[in-house]
Amino acid sequence: MAEAAADYEARIVRLAKFDVVVVKDEPLDHGTAKEVRQREGDRILAASGGWTTIAFDRCGELLSSEQLAARLQKFEEQPPQKTAFVIGGAEGLDQRVLDASSQQLAFGRITLPHQLARVVVVEQVYRALTIMRGLPYHR
Repeated sequence: MAEAAADYEARIVRLAKFDVVVVKDEPLDHGTAKEVRQREGDRILAASGGWTTIAFDRCGELLSSEQLAARLQKFEEQPPQKTAFVIGGAEGLDQRVLDASSQQLAFGRITLPHQLARVVVVEQVYRALTIMRGLPYHR
């Protein structure tokens, strides 16, 4: 899965400024699920401070690829800013991260392993960028 994510990330950088920041997972045996989410949340909030944050959560808003492209287009039209796409660890996202996000999106109501979710997110960001730029990938 890391290879698939890296492929889409390499494609994205040809279309937009894009960096990947990976926040270390909290070991699952280091407390309750809530404590794990809180410690990961601390790291996510520290890493994304001052950024516009879009959190991916199964309870988030469902969008089509075209609707995601329209949302990203609005970000491009605003003054330069950093946008963070946030995926939770194995226990999900801490409520503070969700509360701090400007948007919460979902790719369905299913729960995905976070490594697979990363592939889905970067593929959809790439797809959205190709839609925005009129490139043939989306067809």
